[in-house]
Amino acid sequence: MTLRSAIPLLLFIMLAAALFTGLYLDPRLIPSALIDKPAPTLDLPPLPGKEPGFIATDLAKGSVTLVNVWASWCGPCRIEHPQLMQLAASKKIRMVGINHKDTESNALKFLADLGDPYDTIGVDKTGRVSIEWGVYGIPETFIINGQGRIVFKHVGPLTQFDVDEKLLPAIEAAK
Repeated sequence: MTLRSAIPLLLFIMLAAALFTGLYLDPRLIPSALIDKPAPTLDLPPLPGKEPGFIATDLAKGSVTLVNVWASWCGPCRIEHPQLMQLAASKKIRMVGINHKDTESNALKFLADLGDPYDTIGVDKTGRVSIEWGVYGIPETFIINGQGRIVFKHVGPLTQFDVDEKLLPAIEAAK
């Protein structure tokens, strides 16, 4: 076999190796450029009854905070909601919601039907704040340490496994 005839075989082996390696990557492990950086300092008006809204400076007042980006129209948000309710009941962390591109009435109905785990909720009508936070699909959940730095990001709905094995350890590490 000449070198020229071996090139297609070598290219095939390299492509197969790259594809095979990709099978073992977790698509939910998406690196965030914001990890260990200060949370974006953009404030949001409150969802009625959830005052004061999302005030970014409150994230750097010494307590660990969970920030969850959600919407009533988001199916996966409904899937993760029981885990958020359990976490809120445990009182282990302050929970802030960012309601993403939703209507006020639908967001309030969602919370009335499923329960409200959030200490406060800011309304991101245009999605601009979510973009600043690096959100590209919801739900997404962040852990912010007491200095206002993002220390953990979870993409997609939280399962009980995610809460137990990823979120709670991240909360403890952020304290």
